[in-house]
Amino acid sequence: MTILDKRTELTTAGASLASFSRDLYARGWMPGTSGNLSVRIPVGHGETALITASGRDKGSLTEDDMVAVHAQTGDVLVPGSLKASAETSIHAAVYAATEARAVIHVHSPYATVMACRTGESDRTTSLRLERFELLKGLGLDDPSRTEIPVFRNWPQVQMIADEVDEHLGTHPDAAPGLLIADHGITTWGKDLAQARNRLECFEAICQLLVLGAMDS
Repeated sequence: MTILDKRTELTTAGASLASFSRDLYARGWMPGTSGNLSVRIPVGHGETALITASGRDKGSLTEDDMVAVHAQTGDVLVPGSLKASAETSIHAAVYAATEARAVIHVHSPYATVMACRTGESDRTTSLRLERFELLKGLGLDDPSRTEIPVFRNWPQVQMIADEVDEHLGTHPDAAPGLLIADHGITTWGKDLAQARNRLECFEAICQLLVLGAMDS
């Protein structure tokens, strides 16, 4: 791959990230500067991920508002004026443990409600999901049920990433999503479209739970 090809691929990926970000912002799932998206791109002999820059309004991103990092470590590849998202290490943990090529983190309202209801400050918990037809949209081996981890919302994001890494390493068949207590939801997939579709399924299931679908 030539230098020009690499630049073209990065520019295309950045434009796609910006487009998806604007869409999720319009839904009210990335209010203000919250949330982050990334894509993993094989470049040269290593792996590069592009991630949305920190502190940027997610409703007006362009391909220039992205930071190139090492996919599995989160290290910034070319230091510059933009700062990578504070949650880059969580994206890197997902990339290191799975074959995902895109990760999306948002503060969609119903998933966030469930993260608040089920999360704890002193331990990782889980949210059990079963019976919903929407589970078929998550690519599970058994689409009748799954459990989504709810991680502690450590002030040090790297501590969250370490727990995500440990969980995914010991649960190779884990569902493609996680919650962070009092925070939001992260999903992943083979590309941004699949990661977004899975996010939509999770959010719809959480909406049904909030509305009392499983109440006895």
